[in-house]
Amino acid sequence: MTLRNAPDKPVYVRIREVIADAILAGRYGDGDPLPSVRALAAEQGANPLTVAKAYQGFQDDGLVTVKRGVGMFVAAGARAKLKASERDHFLAEEWPAIEARMHRLGIQPTDLLDKVKA
Repeated sequence: MTLRNAPDKPVYVRIREVIADAILAGRYGDGDPLPSVRALAAEQGANPLTVAKAYQGFQDDGLVTVKRGVGMFVAAGARAKLKASERDHFLAEEWPAIEARMHRLGIQPTDLLDKVKA
């Protein structure tokens, strides 16, 4: 289990992370349609109102645009905005705990780089 999928997070936050990960991975590009609220709710086993709340957060952040009667679409530049936001969050919120654990375990950054090169 990853930190992002921790069960103690509200469902709408987990759904938001699923959508954000899909945008970051390139499964949805700028201008691409997103699944309907009902389709994503069925796929994730969630209440449609919960999915709508997740989508509303993206809309509030300017990452999703709504075309009335057509659906939700990834806004231009959404991937770049998400990447910057996720990077800032990682460095501010997640990295300090990782760095502290590395220090406790005596892991040097070069140890990680050697693993990547192997």
